[in-house]
Amino acid sequence: MTASRAGSNVERRFVPTRFGRIHVATVGTGVPVLLLHQTPRSWDEYRDVLPLLGREFRAIAMDTLGFGDSDRPTGEPSIELWAQAALTLLDALDEPRAAIVGHHTGAVIAMEVAASAPARVGALVLSACPFVDAARRAKHAGKRVIDDVETRTDGTHLTELWARRKPFYPADDTDLLQRFMIDALRSGAMAAEGHRVVNRYRMEDRLGHIQCPTLVIAPTGDPHVHPVAPRVAGAIGGSILRELSGGMVPLPDQMPEVFAGLVRDFVATHVAKP
Repeated sequence: MTASRAGSNVERRFVPTRFGRIHVATVGTGVPVLLLHQTPRSWDEYRDVLPLLGREFRAIAMDTLGFGDSDRPTGEPSIELWAQAALTLLDALDEPRAAIVGHHTGAVIAMEVAASAPARVGALVLSACPFVDAARRAKHAGKRVIDDVETRTDGTHLTELWARRKPFYPADDTDLLQRFMIDALRSGAMAAEGHRVVNRYRMEDRLGHIQCPTLVIAPTGDPHVHPVAPRVAGAIGGSILRELSGGMVPLPDQMPEVFAGLVRDFVATHVAKP
């Protein structure tokens, strides 16, 4: 184990599972809160959130299979596969039940975890969750996704990727974009494929299986998901919808204190301490 730059108390390690080695960063004790990142990020998306949640919970940020330092999956990646890997990680960590938090792609994975294993999810937080139905699948079929850039020997694909992402990040915040670029380059082809995985998911068949208390966070500055947040929340019985003014695509690392506060309050209210 090694201490991370997120703070001396955050520990990083590899957890062997039947899907391969899954890299995690953990801090704190108590109710487990599993954090799932967007495409093509890694646990680093929650680098500043982890120590905040770790004050009250056992905060766990994992790298999705094929991203960060986790092993690449064998066979075709899918939301269902990634959700099963998350559940297998919780088994390996001896956590039979947890609160699950996801952002963008991570929110879709979190949704599938809650739908496939309702007894294991005490609370669900869906941050910037897309709404994937037949209409979206048809609209995106065969179309270029945001992180799909052709590698060039002169390196201009790096500038192209930066430019394609820049409109969705706070103006002049190069740190957040640099963190994105590092994760995107490490994930290779998965940087684009992760978006296609989301677009293949049959979300409309799964929403009705979610039984736990659910918080839907809608960042107002995220044009990809803010318009559909009411549809996500409306499809989950008893869910709570919270708009977050000024929040953008990199919400957890853009506004870590606010994000952590929303998660902390919701989990503390809906999940009993062990």
